[in-house]
Amino acid sequence: MEQRRRPTIRDVAAAAGVSRGTVSRALNGDRWVSPAALAAVERAVKETGYRVNQHARSLATGRANSLAFLLTEPQHLLFADPNFASLLRGAADALAQRGQTLIMLVAGTPAEREHVVSYLAAGHVDGVLLISSHENEPLVESLLTEQIPVVACGVPLGHARDVAWVSVDEEHAARTMVAHLRSRGRERIGCIVGPLDTPGGRFRLDGYRAEVAELELGEDHIAYGDYSVASGRRAMIELLDRAPDLDAVFAANDLMATGALAVLREAGRRVPEDVAVGGFDDTAAAAEASPPMTTMRQPFGAISAEMVSVLLSMVEGGRPKFVTLPAELVVREST
Repeated sequence: MEQRRRPTIRDVAAAAGVSRGTVSRALNGDRWVSPAALAAVERAVKETGYRVNQHARSLATGRANSLAFLLTEPQHLLFADPNFASLLRGAADALAQRGQTLIMLVAGTPAEREHVVSYLAAGHVDGVLLISSHENEPLVESLLTEQIPVVACGVPLGHARDVAWVSVDEEHAARTMVAHLRSRGRERIGCIVGPLDTPGGRFRLDGYRAEVAELELGEDHIAYGDYSVASGRRAMIELLDRAPDLDAVFAANDLMATGALAVLREAGRRVPEDVAVGGFDDTAAAAEASPPMTTMRQPFGAISAEMVSVLLSMVEGGRPKFVTLPAELVVREST
C-alpha cells in the first residue's frame, strides 16, 4: 500500500491561496497577518491535515514550545486537592489552543526540587506555572537565579513584586463570606485557617479578622488546618471545645469545611439552624455536601488561562504582571 505523503506548508499555502511566508507567520502567531488570511490558513490546515513539526520549530526559534505546571506539594495532593486538577485542566486547555504542550512536574521533596531545577535550567520548557508556593520556598529563588520566566497561582509570599502572579482577592473574598454569615444574624463566628505560609492561609485569615474585629471574638475562635478534610475535622473539634457557643464557622477551603460539617453532625449540631458553615473554592465537595455548602467560587478556568497568557507574554520579553480576579459568593443551604 502506498504511504500517504505528509502535508507541507506548501500544500497549506496552495489550499489557502496565500504565500508560504504568510502561512508561516500565521502558524507562529504573527500579529501582522490579516484576519482573512488567518482564517484561510486555519481552514487549509484542517482540510490538508497539516501538523506543525514542533521539533523543527523549536530549532528555528530556540523555544521549547512547552510550559511546566509545577506543583510544590507532595505528589498525592495532585489527586487529593481538586483545585490542582482544575488548574491543570485549565492550563492544558489554554496551551492546546495555542498548539503548545504542558508538562507536569512535582517538587514536593528536596530531591524532587533538585531534579526539577536541573530539568528547567536545561531549557526543556519556556516557562513555569508555579502552583501552591509557600513562603521561603527555595524553588522560587532557584527559578529567579536561573532567569526562568515564572508566574505563580496566588500571591507568592516574599516575592509579590518580583514574581508574576494571578490570584483572586483573598482578603476581600474572605470578608465577603464572613459578612454574609453576619447578615444571617451570626455573631459568634469561628474560622478554620489554612497554613499561614500560603497566601490562602494568610490573607483569608486577615479577611476574617477584619470583618469580625468589632465582635471581639479572640483567638479561641480560630483553629488551624492544612486544607485537608481530616484537618478540618480536627479544627472543628478544637473550636467546639474552646468556643462551644459558636453559631457559624468559615473554613478557608471546601475540604476543611466538609470535615467541619461531619463533626457538627456527630455533635448533634444542626446546619444551618445551630451553626452556619461557609467554605472557599466552590469545588464539587461544596455542592455535594449535606447540606449543600455556601462557598466563595474561585474562577479556576480564568485563573489558568490568565496565567498562561501572562507567562507566554513574559517568554516573548514582556514584563511580569500582577493580576487580581474576583471571587463570587455562592449561597447554598449551609447558611
